[in-house]
Amino acid sequence: MPNYQIPAVNVPPIGPNFSAPFFGGLQVIASYLLGAAMILVFIMLVIAGAALAFRGLAPERVRTWAGENITWIFIAAAVLGAASGLFQWFVNFDFGF
Repeated sequence: MPNYQIPAVNVPPIGPNFSAPFFGGLQVIASYLLGAAMILVFIMLVIAGAALAFRGLAPERVRTWAGENITWIFIAAAVLGAASGLFQWFVNFDFGF
């Protein structure tokens, strides 16, 4: 049985290049999607809150929808806010402080 030796090779440490154009584009797309979703959920929250607070502002169907879904809108806002914060933390977003 032959005795094969594996040659030793010095491999430098390899790390991802986060400045690659693909990652920049991915961050922009993710930022736009999270921002658009946050704006949409905020508008839904304002409409639902206004419909429940002011009785004559919206028809009965809108008030019923708001009453049934206000909890889900709050949950969606919390989840999107947390996802946006985590995304900004992961990509090392500079808040300007």
